[in-house]
Amino acid sequence: MKILSKIYTTLVFLFLYAPIVVLIVFSFNQSKSRSVWKGFSLRWYENLFNDHIILEALWTSIEVAVLAAIISTIIGTAAAVGLKRMNKGLRSVMLTLNNIPMVNPDIVTGISMMLLFVAIFTATGLLRPGFVTLVIAHVTFCIPYVILSVLPKLNQMNPSIYEAAQDLGCPPMKAFMKVVMPEIMPGIITGMMMAFTLSLDDFVISYFTSGSTAQTLPMVIYSMTKRRLSPKVNALSAIMFVIVMVMLLIINFRQLREAARKNVKHEV
Repeated sequence: MKILSKIYTTLVFLFLYAPIVVLIVFSFNQSKSRSVWKGFSLRWYENLFNDHIILEALWTSIEVAVLAAIISTIIGTAAAVGLKRMNKGLRSVMLTLNNIPMVNPDIVTGISMMLLFVAIFTATGLLRPGFVTLVIAHVTFCIPYVILSVLPKLNQMNPSIYEAAQDLGCPPMKAFMKVVMPEIMPGIITGMMMAFTLSLDDFVISYFTSGSTAQTLPMVIYSMTKRRLSPKVNALSAIMFVIVMVMLLIINFRQLREAARKNVKHEV
């Protein structure tokens, strides 16, 4: 059974990552072919960095993702702390409401937010569809994921630590920053990373809320699919995959190091 389990796991990972490996390999192909290798070349990476439309869209996506990750992490962490202090019945209701945006189809969220922004702009002249509405939309759908990342860390934490800090004369905010924050920091980092990745990857909600003045990278790539895709997309996807993979490895190594450090302290 162990051999079958290993074979099954290997096949699953092969199915998941083989297309990505092929994409990365053919980003270095000399020709435009996606099936025939014609030799190693960096021409598609050079073409990519000379394409101002793609680079502008990439920069817009990064700006939106960074802002959405930071804002949603702040709001989501505060919301998780508030949920932790609620009574069990009210917390259950709020968690159910928090889960709705995650299971709600993206197209429903995108259309509803577009109608909201259009209504506000028509009535007040504010929130013209563009970069600002794009950031607001991304923050909105990222917050629930941050809450679900931070809340388990709050549940694992001993509440007596925070109370003890206050009993020793530490002000509430300082006690929170010095005692609670270090305990829930892994959840905060995970939530921020998840928010950044989700924002960078989003297409449907961005399509309905960006207006005509802001285009994210997925929107530009989608417009390119109406004709034959250039291998520049392979090069771009390879770079993004490597960056995300490096970030995840750094976070995982950091969490393993912290876990090892805690184990050493407990042993001592």
